[in-house]
Amino acid sequence: MEAFLMSLDMRSWRAIISEWEHSTEKDETAWDILEVAFEGTSKVKISRLQILTSHFEVLQMTEEETIVEFNVRVLDIANESDTLGEKMSDSKLVQKVLRSLPSKFNMKVTAIEEANDL
Repeated sequence: MEAFLMSLDMRSWRAIISEWEHSTEKDETAWDILEVAFEGTSKVKISRLQILTSHFEVLQMTEEETIVEFNVRVLDIANESDTLGEKMSDSKLVQKVLRSLPSKFNMKVTAIEEANDL
């Protein structure tokens, strides 16, 4: 075994002899770098959440759009918000969809609201 490890790399053999210890400092540093690269700093997260919130607030379904297409847009914003650490409740999403439907859906919205006490 000794000859095999020494033939691969002397550092491998030295690690076994000196009881190699895993460096947690390097792991934490690597994690911090990855977090900033993929999610951004906390200031960036807050900024992205604010932008998402404003997009969510002004979101309206167009006359040409199907409910499925609109629902995909709503859920995209909700999922991105969840990824950034702020989960939107189901009731908030349902209320947004009902408020954002075009006028041709008014009768259905009223029926849903009355049936579910919204």
